[in-house]
Amino acid sequence: MASTHSPGPGVASRTNIQKAALAVGAVFLLVGVLGFIPGVTTDFGELSFAGPESHAHLLGIFQVSILHNIVHLLFGIAGVTMAKTAAGAYNFLLWGGIIYAVLFVYGLVVPEESSANFVPLNLADDLLHLVLALGMIGLAFALKDKHRTVRGR
Repeated sequence: MASTHSPGPGVASRTNIQKAALAVGAVFLLVGVLGFIPGVTTDFGELSFAGPESHAHLLGIFQVSILHNIVHLLFGIAGVTMAKTAAGAYNFLLWGGIIYAVLFVYGLVVPEESSANFVPLNLADDLLHLVLALGMIGLAFALKDKHRTVRGR
């Protein structure tokens, strides 16, 4: 007798845009956790809640604070949660990318030692935010059309 069991909500039944959002969300979760691990985050003793006085650096490169790490964790949770649907995955990638584009510009405009640099951000963070913005927005547009084509058949 043939099985009429349809595949569950596993990875195989996800669209490419959902897989991309899930992967990006998982990376954000990982980065958020790593920001709280001494050794992976250098000068961990100088990790402060927020602001430019936090002199801890993830991987010795990216300036982080407790708030910065929490933002990564929240972005990760959003990505994993929104990846449950293709529309949610698209919105996460598009709007998340737009947020990172705004953060890139913000990082360029606000001086590193200013109290307005509350996240905090350094040049490495700024460049990473540009890459994230372009990557996330690019994925949103590149994979949205493929999703429509498959669903339209």
